[in-house]
Amino acid sequence: MTKIAIFGVGLIGGSLALCFKGKPGLHVVGHSVRPESVRKYLDRGVVDEATTKLEEAAADADFIFLCVPVGSLETYMEAICTLPLKKGCIITDVGSTKASVAKRARTMDLNGAVFIGGHPMAGSERSGVEAASSHLFENAYYVLTPDSSTPQEAVDRLTGLLQHTGAHIVHVEAGEHDEIVGAISHLPHIIAVALVNQVRGYSEHNDLYQALAAGGFRDITRIASSDPVVWRDILINNRTVLLKLLKEWRANTEQFMHILEEGNETLIEEAFRTAGEFREGLPERRKGMIRALYECYIDVPDHPGIIGRIATELGKHRINLSNLQIIESREDVPGTLRLSFRKQEELDRAVRLLESLEFKVHF
Repeated sequence: MTKIAIFGVGLIGGSLALCFKGKPGLHVVGHSVRPESVRKYLDRGVVDEATTKLEEAAADADFIFLCVPVGSLETYMEAICTLPLKKGCIITDVGSTKASVAKRARTMDLNGAVFIGGHPMAGSERSGVEAASSHLFENAYYVLTPDSSTPQEAVDRLTGLLQHTGAHIVHVEAGEHDEIVGAISHLPHIIAVALVNQVRGYSEHNDLYQALAAGGFRDITRIASSDPVVWRDILINNRTVLLKLLKEWRANTEQFMHILEEGNETLIEEAFRTAGEFREGLPERRKGMIRALYECYIDVPDHPGIIGRIATELGKHRINLSNLQIIESREDVPGTLRLSFRKQEELDRAVRLLESLEFKVHF
């Protein structure tokens, strides 16, 4: 029996647990320092076994997944490596920065274990074990960051185990990983936060900024609502890469300012054209660092039970609705309902159903 210990059974850790649980020859143990979380893991059937004791979870484990915040990774690594680990045990993490934890692992006595950094590049608008899903990683990239000293046998074993996730496993050097995710995820989060706070400042003197900042503005800045503590740790951890990226972003912004000062219509068009061409070449339906939007809007009359009817119809047709929000509803005036789904396929099915029920669908 292969024992898999998961420290931190939230969205990512819980989804990994569900990918492994019930597979022949695999036994999944969850760990949390909080007894109420341990009970929740068991009650929801996410793991085979759960404990609040670090040594009990790690004992005889063949694989240890550290699914804790980036800021807590080194603390857990140090604590686990003081325990009598099974020889050849593979320790891996799921953090979105890799260079620092890889560097720390190289300086530690791993007590016979092997460390291989990992990063499943998928997420959800929800968090916690309640949001865990065995389908979370399907068609996503799962990055592993072994180095030249990592035994190939260990890399093969971890890669083989992760096949149960349905993800595409890729091997990337840790520093290169941090540069790439810094550009495609960490920098966009900084830009979104800065932009929202800039508009927030304007709105303190004019309420129209907040009133009119709907639709596209809200959508392109949605990542500014990400967990502040999680992102504090990520950005501090990857700050060397991000400072370089921000300097380059500043140079690009200054170049655009110069183009506007000159009123150079040709260069403005060229900037949008080249950006559009590159963006059109990006994969649309592959999961990535920033969660894709699978949403639609429908106009709904202010009638009793109308929202319940919509949810019931979606449920009857086994279409999984992940979120529902009433944007506006006034007496005798149609309101707007935002419907969110986890997959493009579910959104497509929902649109066909709603249109067949004579609802007007918008995007």
